[in-house]
Amino acid sequence: MPPRRPAPAAPTADLFGASAPPPEPCHAEGPAPDRPLADRLRPRSLDEVVGQDHLLGSQGTITRMLERDALASLILWGPPGVGKTTIARLLAEAAGLRFAALSAVFSGVADLKRAFDEARARRQAGPQGEGRGTLLFVDEIHRFNRAQQDGFLPVVEDGTVTLVGATTENPSFALNGALLSRCQVMVLKRLDDAALEKLLARAEEEGGRPLPVDIAARAVLRAMADGDGRYLLNMAEQLLALPEGGEALDPAGLSALLAKRAALYDKDREEHYNLISALHKSLRGSDPDAALYWFARMLEGGEDPRYIARRLTRFAAEDVGLADPTALPAAIAAWETYERLGSPEGELALAQLVVHLGTAPKSNAVYVAYNEARRAAKGTGSLMPPAHILNAPTKLMKQLGYGSGYAYDHQEDEAFSGQNYFPEGMARQQFYRPAGRGAEARILERLERWAELREKRGGGGRGDRRMKERE
Repeated sequence: MPPRRPAPAAPTADLFGASAPPPEPCHAEGPAPDRPLADRLRPRSLDEVVGQDHLLGSQGTITRMLERDALASLILWGPPGVGKTTIARLLAEAAGLRFAALSAVFSGVADLKRAFDEARARRQAGPQGEGRGTLLFVDEIHRFNRAQQDGFLPVVEDGTVTLVGATTENPSFALNGALLSRCQVMVLKRLDDAALEKLLARAEEEGGRPLPVDIAARAVLRAMADGDGRYLLNMAEQLLALPEGGEALDPAGLSALLAKRAALYDKDREEHYNLISALHKSLRGSDPDAALYWFARMLEGGEDPRYIARRLTRFAAEDVGLADPTALPAAIAAWETYERLGSPEGELALAQLVVHLGTAPKSNAVYVAYNEARRAAKGTGSLMPPAHILNAPTKLMKQLGYGSGYAYDHQEDEAFSGQNYFPEGMARQQFYRPAGRGAEARILERLERWAELREKRGGGGRGDRRMKERE
């Protein structure tokens, strides 16, 4: 069924729930010329929103909700400038709900309570209520603490409000589980080139003339926006303010006129972990070019090179291991070089390490072996080492058999005795399984030879046989 439409004269609510006139729609008759371009071009219907077809297209998730007249409470998760606030306003209109807005940056418990009370009154039929539901839009909802987030639970459950929260942070980390269980998370995408080009065309239509840039500079303009539609329109507005009749700007002229948008990167938020994960997995995948890109992205975003050095050192031990025994010393050397030289000179040493690790043979055999050995150690309790490998500094210890039958490997054939070194009562286990790549190929050959000798010598060697002969 088609979505309900609200009465056109209905007021909206301001930041703290008080009545305020509805915002002027995009392309409205006679828009105020002093309004920013991004505001003048704000979509007036959901089908004008660009770049979010997976939600708002003919088969989009939100579109299907509206067709069923079953709009759920939502969390809109996405980067800045992709339309979260606009979508919330248009959803209220499409669903026939009163739009009320709060910002978690400026609001507290009292503001939430007032918004909830007004929404309850609005649901009542009669002279003191409008008999309408409320779409409560909460910008930056992740900034509310857990107690404040819990305050939404009863009003969402009983239908007092349809909650639409907007966040740039991963809801899995930023919102508590109880609130997430009552909302559907909608992921908004950063705007791609096609979506950004649509916005530029609308800006040119609104400005009444083409942007004064050549084709190459137009592509640079889209790249400078970095997926942020609002930022793109702000730059377009600056270009449209230039005098008419001048030469079209090339990329150099455009860059000289406009400041480049800083890449999104917050050293203590999700983007930090996303980029270090991308660097780590690019190295593991033996792609030094991709690894260098993510390394550079982190540095450009302001990451501490020492943090990167620490993670690269861990990678050398965990993912390269003994397939290239030089990787770990190289990591320490690069780290120390950075500490001595600082930025920017020391960053070259880290870049060299990135390439070294990306091109090195990979093995996590030591990492796997260590974890298996830890599990075995936890499961076997306090088993003693076998007596023959214990030192015997006292007469009593010698009488108890400490050190008896120990074979000194350097005096054995191939410097290998093959004795048992596991605790008595514990079967021999294999934790370390070389990957057979790089230097571990040679290690694997040695281990296979030693396993052959151990089997020939009965799992022990001459020392164990001598001990049996004494018995």
